[in-house]
Amino acid sequence: MSNTVLSDAVQGSIYPERATPTLSWLDTFAQRTAGPIARRWRSRLWSSHEFVERVSGLAIQYERLKETDFQPAAESLRAALVRQGLTDALVAESFALVREVSARLLHQRHFDVQVAGGYALLHGLVAEMHTGEGKTLTATLPACTAALAGLPVHIVTVNDYLATRDADLMVPVYRALGLSVGVIVHGLTPEARRQAYACDVTYCTNKELVFDYLKDRLAVGRQSNGIQRRLRKVSSPHQGDGLLLRGLYYAIVDEADSVLVDEARTPLIIAGRGNDTDERLVYEQALAVARQLRPGREARIDVRARHVKLTEAGSTRAGELTQALGGVWRGRGRREHLIEQALSALHLFEPDKHYVVHDAKVQIVDEYTGRVMADRSWERGLHQMIEIKEGCPLSDRQETLARISYQRFFRRYLRLSGMTGTACEVAGELWAVYRLGVATIPTNRPLRRTRAAERIFTTADERWHAVVRTVAQLHGEARPVLIGTRSVAASERLSRLLLDAQLPHRVLNARQDREEADIIAQAGEPGRITVATNMAGRGTDIHLGPGVADGGGLHVIATERHDAGRIDRQLFGRCGRQGDPGFCEALASLEDDLVTAHASRPGRWIARQALRVGWVWPALWLTRGAQRAAEQLHARMRSAVLKSDDQLDATLAFSGRPE
Repeated sequence: MSNTVLSDAVQGSIYPERATPTLSWLDTFAQRTAGPIARRWRSRLWSSHEFVERVSGLAIQYERLKETDFQPAAESLRAALVRQGLTDALVAESFALVREVSARLLHQRHFDVQVAGGYALLHGLVAEMHTGEGKTLTATLPACTAALAGLPVHIVTVNDYLATRDADLMVPVYRALGLSVGVIVHGLTPEARRQAYACDVTYCTNKELVFDYLKDRLAVGRQSNGIQRRLRKVSSPHQGDGLLLRGLYYAIVDEADSVLVDEARTPLIIAGRGNDTDERLVYEQALAVARQLRPGREARIDVRARHVKLTEAGSTRAGELTQALGGVWRGRGRREHLIEQALSALHLFEPDKHYVVHDAKVQIVDEYTGRVMADRSWERGLHQMIEIKEGCPLSDRQETLARISYQRFFRRYLRLSGMTGTACEVAGELWAVYRLGVATIPTNRPLRRTRAAERIFTTADERWHAVVRTVAQLHGEARPVLIGTRSVAASERLSRLLLDAQLPHRVLNARQDREEADIIAQAGEPGRITVATNMAGRGTDIHLGPGVADGGGLHVIATERHDAGRIDRQLFGRCGRQGDPGFCEALASLEDDLVTAHASRPGRWIARQALRVGWVWPALWLTRGAQRAAEQLHARMRSAVLKSDDQLDATLAFSGRPE
C-alpha cells in the first residue's frame, strides 16, 4: 500500500503530491452516473470484522512486553512495513502494539469500534463515529502505522485549541514508539513550522496548513526550475530548499464534513500590501455613494448568497453621483466594483455576527467555528470599507498573491481520510469531490441521549424568554446546561437576560477565546450554565461532574437552527457521550435569520397564524424547509467553486504541473 501511495506522486517533483487528472466530458458523465453506485459498493465492500478479531488475537503477544520493549518492537515493525507495505497482517500487528502502548501509558485501551474506525481511516474512508466515541484516540492507530511505514502524517483539525490538546494527550504513545510529534498553531516562526512538519506526525489546523502550502507555492514560484532547485539542495543540504512542508502524503481530517464540505466554498488567500496612496478617500466616497442607492431598485442584494449587483438604474445613478469626483471614478468597471464592495460592507456584514471590533481592529469571525480568525482580512478593499464603517484605523489594502480552495488542496494528498460524527448527509459530495467513501462505525455503548420535540415561537423575544425559564428550572435541579447560539451578538443578548434573571453563567464566544479551556473544563459541573457559539459545537469533550449522570446528565439547548443540520447534530453531540445520559432540545422562532433568509413571506405568515391557534406543524415544516434550502444553496456555491478550480487547472502551474 505504501508503494502504491508513493507511486501517485507527481513524477520528478521535489514536492510530492497527487496530480489532478484532466477529465473529459465522457469521464465526467461516467462519474456522475456510476459514482453513487461505486461509493456504496466501496463502503459496503469494506469490512473490519475479521481485522478487529485479528488485532484482538494479538493482544496476548503484546501484553507480555515491558515498556522498554515498545520501541524495539516498533523498529522491527517499521522495517517490515517499509519493506512489505501496509499489508493487513502488518497493520494488525501495528494496531495491536499501539493499543497496548495506549493502555499502559494513557490507561485508555482502544475499543473494538475504535480499531474498526482506525482501519477505515487507513483505507482512505471517512469514518462516521458518533460524538464522544474517542476520535482523538482512534486517529493514533492509522497515524502511528503510516508513520512507521515512512509516510509523513498530517492530523488536521479545526482550531488551535483542539490541535494542541490532541497532540498533548497523545504524545506519550508516539514517543514510546520512537515517533516524533509536531504541532502547528498560529504565531509560529517559519523555522518552528519547518521543524514541526519534519516530524513523523504533525497536528495542525486546516487554515494554518493551507496557508503554509500557499507560502511554499510562492517560494517555488520565486525559485528557478526544478532541476536547479534539486542541484542546489544537493550542493547545500544544510540550507534545504526553503519549503515548510515535505509534501502531501497522508492526511487524517478531523471534523471532515466541516473542513471538506462546509468551508469548501471559501478560498484561502495570501495577500501582500497594496500601493494605493489615496485609498481612504476613495473608500469613504464609495460608502457615501452606496448609502444613497436604493436596495431593490438600484442594487440587487442577495443576503443568502452574499452577493451584490448594481442594476442598470443603479449603474446610471452611480455615474451621476461620482461625475464630479474624477480619478478612479471615471472608469465604469472600477466604479461599479467599488460601490458594490461598499454595498456589501453596509448590508451583508454585521458586527458581532460576521466580525467583532477589538482594540480598534475589525477581526473576522469564522461562521462555522465561531472563532476569531487572527490576521485574516477580506480582499479587494472590503475589509477597509468595513473598518471605515466601524470608525477604525485603516489597515493596508491587500493584493492577492496566491489562493486555493479546500477542495483543490485536499484532493492533492496522496492518501486522504477523515472522521466526523456527521458524514452520511454529505456522503455523495464527499465521494464526488474527493473520492471518499463513508464507513459508519457503531457506538461502543448504547446511546442514552434523549431529544425533545422542537419548540417554535412567533418572535425571537418569546424564544429567548422561554430559554431563560427552561434554564432557571434546570439550574434549580443542579443540572449543567450548555446553550448554543449562532453569533456573538446572540450569545451576549442571552447573557444579559440570564443576568437579569440572576442566573450565574459563563459565555464562550470569539471575545473569550483565551478562556476556552477553563470554561469547557467546568461546563459539566452541577448547576453550571454555559452560553456558547459554535466554539463549543465541535470537538469539545465536556466531562460530567459528581452526581450529574445520576441527575440526567448534561442538558443542551439549541437556540436557533444553523444553515446545515449537521451543525445542530454536532451541538447535541456534546451530551450523551460514551453511554452517559443526556438531554437535548431545540428552540427556534419565525424571526430567525435562517427563516427570514430562506423561507417565503407567505409561508411565514401561514406559520404565524398556525402558531396562534396552537398548530406547530406548519412552523416545523417551514423551518426544516428553510434549512434544506440553505443546504442546497451552499451545495450549489461549493459546486461553483469546484468548477472554477477545474478551470484554473488549465491556466496556472505549480510544482511542475497544472495548478
